[in-house]
Amino acid sequence: MTGPRSIDPTERAHLLDETGYTPPIHRYAPSPPLADAVRRYWMPVWSLPDGATSVQRVLQYPVCLTVISHEYAILVGPSSGLSTQELAGSGWALGTMFQPAVGTTLADGPVDRLTDQVVPLPDEALVARVRATIGDDPDDPARRVEAVAAMEEWIAGLLPIDEEGLLVNAIVEHVEGDPAVQRVSQVCEKFAITERTLQRLTARRIGLSPKWLVQRRRLHEAAERLSDAGPDLARVAADLGYADQAHFGRDFKAVTGLTPGEFAAEPR
Repeated sequence: MTGPRSIDPTERAHLLDETGYTPPIHRYAPSPPLADAVRRYWMPVWSLPDGATSVQRVLQYPVCLTVISHEYAILVGPSSGLSTQELAGSGWALGTMFQPAVGTTLADGPVDRLTDQVVPLPDEALVARVRATIGDDPDDPARRVEAVAAMEEWIAGLLPIDEEGLLVNAIVEHVEGDPAVQRVSQVCEKFAITERTLQRLTARRIGLSPKWLVQRRRLHEAAERLSDAGPDLARVAADLGYADQAHFGRDFKAVTGLTPGEFAAEPR
């Protein structure tokens, strides 16, 4: 199996903290045989001054995550809102963002039982191996790659991906990748399924609604657009398919806690 390779994607879901700070984040693509099961791995490494904290904010994707750190090991279900993580002192965390297809395997049933839930990661041997691999030197690139390789060996046990899982992957990829998708009916037409069938499928395999998929893609794109200098809020709302700027503002604030103008004014 070809090993993981380092990548540096634009991560529009990562909103930074209110001061514009983010720790260094090392990202890795999965080995090709695992591409239907994993989107990517990421590993922030931080060292903050005594007494300082940073609350990192993320507009999550419709997927499950695992996070193994020097202090905790968790399985994170799909988040319907904004995810936050407070950083303090020095530390590291190795995260794995899975494809939608493996949600039912991780949840041991319908994924909606994990929506907005965080539970302990039960595989103690995997956790111990990752921690031993990183040791006391998370800045060592070789150790980080070896830790990702340990995750890949574990994830290989989740294969193969079933046909319905591949369909769910394709649906999510289509919604996330095509800005022209602004209504659930467009997704149904693309994949020749009824809205009721799509609702049942996404509840079972993703833990969220088709409408949520479309809205979250819009908000990801909005966050990216609002990061530009002097964004035209009315134009952003119109480009994203909102009937008016007020509707866009309500959706954005409901998830992030900030109006689009407040978010655009934050330091980057």
